[in-house]
Amino acid sequence: MPYQNILAAFDGSALSVKALEKATKFAQDHAARLEVIHVCHIPVPVFGGPLYAAPFNEEKDYLLAAQAIIDEAKRLTSQLPDVKVTLKQGQPALAVLEYAEESGCDLIIMGSRGLGGLREFVLGSVSHHVVQHSKVPVLIVK
Repeated sequence: MPYQNILAAFDGSALSVKALEKATKFAQDHAARLEVIHVCHIPVPVFGGPLYAAPFNEEKDYLLAAQAIIDEAKRLTSQLPDVKVTLKQGQPALAVLEYAEESGCDLIIMGSRGLGGLREFVLGSVSHHVVQHSKVPVLIVK
């Protein structure tokens, strides 16, 4: 079997739900282990010079939203016996890549936001960054 440990990146969007469903089916069909990661990114705005940290209540709101996304991932994968769902904090693309390497994942499955051309060039894209820097194959679900 070429893939034994699959990592699905999940952010709660419609495309990530579709990707998680694909990852669940793939794991079932290939008797592979499935791990799901959600990365909570709490933005830190910079106003002219000094760093501005998010107020505690705002950070708490981000973490509560992240927990709701984790709960949704658990619900969507409940038919699999051994699914590990993990919440990380940081830059999404970097956290996905680090987690995949640390966990020995041999396939990453994630959704695409569908940014095109100039917008992707200017803004960047989590899926684009993961594809460009991953040491393992990446399946992008559209």
